[in-house]
Amino acid sequence: MRKRAKEIVERELEAVRKRLELYIDREETMLGKAGVESYSIGSRSLKRYSLELEDIQKMIERLQKREKELMAELSGMSRRCAVGVIPQDW
Repeated sequence: MRKRAKEIVERELEAVRKRLELYIDREETMLGKAGVESYSIGSRSLKRYSLELEDIQKMIERLQKREKELMAELSGMSRRCAVGVIPQDW
């Protein structure tokens, strides 16, 4: 696997951090009053979070994982590590 230039990795890391910040801000907004949907019929009422919240939280996890991979690449470690285990019966 070819090593990428440090400048390219740093630019990608910066872009990931910007996107992560935007997603976290959006999550905070959705967890506030703006993200709650309220319904009422007669004397009954229902409040729930927007369905987009789950998608935003999944994207935050993916961006955090990508950020860790890029930081590892900058520090000289491999981006990913694959390990295989072969069970043997003696």
